[in-house]
Amino acid sequence: MVHDASALEPRCRFQEEDSEEYGSPLVLSSAIADVIKSRTDALLKKTKAAVSSKPIVMRAEYAHCPNLTIIDTPGFVLKAKKGEPENTPDEILSMVKSLASPPHRILLFLQQSSVEWCSSLWLDAIREIDPTYRRTVIVVSKFDNRLKEFSDRWEVDRYLSASGYLGDSTHPFFVALPKDRGSVSNDEFRRQISQVDSEVVRHLREGVKGGFDEEKFKSYIGFGRLRDFLESELQKKYKEAAPATLALLEQRCSEVTSELARMDSKIQATSDVSHLRKFAMMHVASISNHVGALIDGAADPSPEQWGKTTVEERSQSGIGVWPGVIASVNPPNATLRLYGGAAFERVMHEFRCAAYSIECPSVSREKVANILLAHAGRGGGRARTEAAAEIARAAAKSWLAPLLDTACDRLAFVLGSLFDLALERNRIQDLEWGNMDGYVGFHAALRCAYNRFIGNLAKHCKQLVRHHLDSATSPYSQVCYFNDYAPSYNKFSQASASSFFLELSDTGSASHDTRRDQENIPPENNAQETPPGKTAETRDAFRESHITIPETPSPDQPGDAACGVVKKELGICNDVGPRKRASRMGGNYKNSDYVALQNGGVLFGNGERSSSAYSDICISAAQHFARIREVLVERGVTSTLNSGFLTPCRDRIFVALGLDLFAVNDEKFMDMFVAPGAIDVLQSERESLMKRQKMLQSCLNEFKSVAQAL
Repeated sequence: MVHDASALEPRCRFQEEDSEEYGSPLVLSSAIADVIKSRTDALLKKTKAAVSSKPIVMRAEYAHCPNLTIIDTPGFVLKAKKGEPENTPDEILSMVKSLASPPHRILLFLQQSSVEWCSSLWLDAIREIDPTYRRTVIVVSKFDNRLKEFSDRWEVDRYLSASGYLGDSTHPFFVALPKDRGSVSNDEFRRQISQVDSEVVRHLREGVKGGFDEEKFKSYIGFGRLRDFLESELQKKYKEAAPATLALLEQRCSEVTSELARMDSKIQATSDVSHLRKFAMMHVASISNHVGALIDGAADPSPEQWGKTTVEERSQSGIGVWPGVIASVNPPNATLRLYGGAAFERVMHEFRCAAYSIECPSVSREKVANILLAHAGRGGGRARTEAAAEIARAAAKSWLAPLLDTACDRLAFVLGSLFDLALERNRIQDLEWGNMDGYVGFHAALRCAYNRFIGNLAKHCKQLVRHHLDSATSPYSQVCYFNDYAPSYNKFSQASASSFFLELSDTGSASHDTRRDQENIPPENNAQETPPGKTAETRDAFRESHITIPETPSPDQPGDAACGVVKKELGICNDVGPRKRASRMGGNYKNSDYVALQNGGVLFGNGERSSSAYSDICISAAQHFARIREVLVERGVTSTLNSGFLTPCRDRIFVALGLDLFAVNDEKFMDMFVAPGAIDVLQSERESLMKRQKMLQSCLNEFKSVAQAL
């Protein structure tokens, strides 16, 4: 209901379905009833339900009504009608509780006089919502039908007091309406109501022996009394809410006016290139700073809403498994929703777990024979070592290369997801230059530039880690020549890999070590900790691999080459004079490769010795593969991926995006802001703001008038 002094007759208009607009005014009450019935039937038929919480909104403008909203809910029922769902009573009760919950609403509970207080089931439901009946008005309808049951005063007084059911401070109202429901004028209807009220009071005075306690109950009998009470209660609510409501309306009007001014400035700026460049650069700088903050460990916006678990990351990135890894790779904190730097570190650790899950694949005898005999034919004394190294290098190239590419793609997905989070952080902060929602073309270009930047980082990182792989698997690399017969490496399983990552999720096992990668932390008591998969022998071998290797002896000295190279690689001696050469060849025929080659034992199929050669080469190849894998993962790839992805995202992202978006002429730059629909969106937002401003200003003026009248 809307108070309108110009509406001497009520003007009733229904709000259009799924719209805020109202239709043409209706005058006849029968037409109003028909609209309500037809809309109800149409919706319930569509939803195949008996009730619906979707309201039918009618706006009544009248000179003799206050500004008030009345919500008429369906009546309570004990049992569904035939053909209706059985849960209809529960749906009605749930709907009423939901609508009655806001504390500023007055509850008008209507109950027929034929229902006894002791059997009023729905009174308990109202008591759940408003236990003290502080904002509840109880009305007993059709009171004239109950009058004939009263003969003595005590019966009337006991019923009117509802003693024992409502408390001493709560008094229900008792009303009756005219029985003639024919079409009459408003004035006539009001006259009939007044007449019914008089007849009810007269019957209680004259038709009941001893009458009734008029001093206590007369003010609660009759429709006129109820109307007076509701009007006074409404006026009281107005007075209580007037100061806060006026302040809120003025604040809203001021906010909308400011928004409208910013929108006008934005529309005007569509033709001002320098203005657009300035604000666009500020916006890009803000987004870049948010990306850096997310990488460095921001927890805003909510990780519960924006973060991803490992399973969700794999699914949304389209990279479900690590290539070549059969076992399930579940890093610590896999069930936590992470993003930014935390998610990046989790993927890095997942890559390490996946890498150490891959062992050197088995090799056929034919393949070993082809490689070994080829090296033996060259006259070298290290045929077995060379063959094992060649097998390990080939396996590393074949199995680790796809793993490196997958790691780059997964990390690129994590960083690519930060764009939407940066936009959300920017929206929450609501900076003056952050609100560029209307420029669809600019936002599309910015997103493309960001995706291109991350894509280029991924491409560059793939080249870098592939270079590390090529270096580690090069024939000139010393990774495979630390010690020909060193003990086999400890397997760096997924469980041991977990010791490098702090487990924070509830599902983490107690076996997870609480230490992170202690790369930059000095060991306690000067103890030399050995990283997983490394032994003391291999650490010494790494030191030896850095010793300068002398030049290769000439081909005309085969004996020297066979023996001298070993000494050089082990860093034992750098001189190869005749005396050293003669003594070594005379007494050092213990090299198993050399002896086996001289005796012809490498020909596969010749008995036990060939089988032993095959087993030795397979074991040695597995050791070499483990060395290559460890050097690659521990020394090269981890630092390369961190510096290749994270450093540019912190330091170069703004420059990269700026060059993409702003290093163009004005004509091309303006194409991002005058794209089809961009100006239309801004104009539409402006019109909506103007309509809202007009409505709020009207409410403010009207409420000021009401407050003054109060």
